[in-house]
Amino acid sequence: MSHRPEVVTLGCRLNGFESDLMRRHAPIVGDSRPTVIVNTCAVTGEAERQARQAIRRLRRDRPEARIVVTGCAAQLHPETFAAMPEVDRVLGNAEKLDPAAYADGAADLAVTDVMAAPPTLDLPPLDVAAGRSRAHVQVQQGCDHRCTFCIVPFTRGPARDLPVSRAVDQARRLTEAGHREVVLTGIDLSSYAGGVGRLAGAVLRGVPELPRLRLSTLDPAVADDALFDLLADEERLMPHLHLSLQSGDDLVLKRMKRRHVVADAEAFVARARAARPDVILGADLIAGFPTETEAMAEATEAVVRRLGLVWLHVFPYSRRPGTPAARMPMVPGPLRRARAARLRALGDAAVAGHLDRKNGRVEQVLAEDGRRARCADYTPVTLAFDAPPGALATVRLRRGADGLTGETHV
Repeated sequence: MSHRPEVVTLGCRLNGFESDLMRRHAPIVGDSRPTVIVNTCAVTGEAERQARQAIRRLRRDRPEARIVVTGCAAQLHPETFAAMPEVDRVLGNAEKLDPAAYADGAADLAVTDVMAAPPTLDLPPLDVAAGRSRAHVQVQQGCDHRCTFCIVPFTRGPARDLPVSRAVDQARRLTEAGHREVVLTGIDLSSYAGGVGRLAGAVLRGVPELPRLRLSTLDPAVADDALFDLLADEERLMPHLHLSLQSGDDLVLKRMKRRHVVADAEAFVARARAARPDVILGADLIAGFPTETEAMAEATEAVVRRLGLVWLHVFPYSRRPGTPAARMPMVPGPLRRARAARLRALGDAAVAGHLDRKNGRVEQVLAEDGRRARCADYTPVTLAFDAPPGALATVRLRRGADGLTGETHV
């Protein structure tokens, strides 16, 4: 007897993509019990704590289930999770995509060294992505950099790429299955050999019937000319770029061991807007990084304003044991949270202004579930009519107290 597993996803979009793979390619063989896979995150110590909490809650709610724990936290601390009485099996990031690892009689603890991963990324094909209108294609895995706050290179291994032909084939399969938007994603997407712009161009040329292509987070230190050329010339590349900015102060960036300085981010944004004036930009930001002063925090706020960033993902610094930043002088927790709140308030104000400017415009949106939809620049819209997930609809946008409503436009 075989069963499709349930998957609980914690953490990043890449985990979400891999959860889709597990749902389709990890049948449970020879066991009558239902199986739940917990795909964990280890980006912070708090993420690991939340993973353990989720596992305990899951055992209380599903006493009959077999619980398999995998993902980055399991890769980093497999023995800790194996020792939990709620856990039946622990799999590493390599093993979680192997159907044989879930079979009855397979090892209860199987975690290989990701640092010894093969140089080329190899993944099973994904034809349908969990019923969503939007689908992700993982084109890159791992990271060769060592940011002082980040544990990810030790949970994902060295940087490696999916060959261009495989990325094109994957996008074609998803488009043929009815997905109207494909997102190229990876741990360090900007490191893709030959440039992410060249890859995106190959996908758009190879899948001319794909209406929308979107890119996940980019590093402002790395941008190939092909990316900006494509942004200028190809409307199917969505005008929404999200940057791994992290800070707007050069000394903080140096202590983070980032590859860019503020001037690099400014140059990236200027080139993007020159290529596509309607491009909307967002950024990941860490508030209260160790040693950050009030002046440094204010410098980050100034950069957010100066660059006109709209979609902000703000994280108060959370100590990640085992990283160099964890040994640096800490900013007090309440101050970290207060600085994060200030950045979020800036983001809220930027979003409000962005929504105001969209009032009355006619745009094409991609329908999701429950009358939700997204503009090309990722702006959320509530539809005033029913549309099946995956439908592309042209609507007139109306600004309301709760956001934008999309009205039928003929």
